[in-house]
Amino acid sequence: MAHLFTADNLISFVVLVVLEIVLGIDNVIFVSIILNRLPESLRKKGRLIWMFTGIGVRSLLLFALKWLLEQKGKPVFSIGDKGFDLASLVMLGGGIFLIYKTVMEIHHKLEGEEEHTKGKGAQLTLGKAVMQIILIDMVFSFDSIITAGGTAKHIEIMIAAVVIAMIVMFLFSGNIASFIQKHPTIKMLALSFLVMIGFILLVEGWDSERAHDLHLKNYAYFAMAFSFLVELLNMKLRKKTEAPVRLKDSGPEKTDTAQDA
Repeated sequence: MAHLFTADNLISFVVLVVLEIVLGIDNVIFVSIILNRLPESLRKKGRLIWMFTGIGVRSLLLFALKWLLEQKGKPVFSIGDKGFDLASLVMLGGGIFLIYKTVMEIHHKLEGEEEHTKGKGAQLTLGKAVMQIILIDMVFSFDSIITAGGTAKHIEIMIAAVVIAMIVMFLFSGNIASFIQKHPTIKMLALSFLVMIGFILLVEGWDSERAHDLHLKNYAYFAMAFSFLVELLNMKLRKKTEAPVRLKDSGPEKTDTAQDA
């Protein structure tokens, strides 16, 4: 056990925790938007489930890291001369799922759904929310697991870093979710960011080496950070008397708004 507490291992542990948190930003944004569809009484429970399932999924993938790396380049099936290995299929499926869910969320917030306009409400159930979170968490885990394998040498350090990173993300996810919910323009920026991430996953699934050479995620993160900073300046300079844009929402809040009108 003492061999884990060398200077190199401690440095790799700290670096890995930071990298896991950075790589988990898009995951936190997706989870925050999904959990905001739950009744308020279930959101904390949903975040707890996400934290434990996230730790579980990443830990299992870490134990299977060697096997996963061995599958790289081994096509499950081929279309013409193009072969698709396990990682490619996960990336393609995850990209399609993320784009679909994000576009549906944008539609829901801007256009609304017929049952919402009739006041019935259609909040997401806890079971459906957890299933969606687990599915997308598996996709987002691939980047973090590969990063862990390239940064640390011992599985114990990898798992410890993943656990710490998930706890940090859990502690801040509530504040992020609340902030996104209160500021419609930030929410639309976050949804746009998720569409970009979904597209990048499709590119990575189709040609991972080419996507890696292009550093697509770096451009996406930079664009999102720049847009976020610009919007923060807009929020600071915006007149206090100016009414914010209101996105359509489900549940009691919309009913109360309708009654007030």
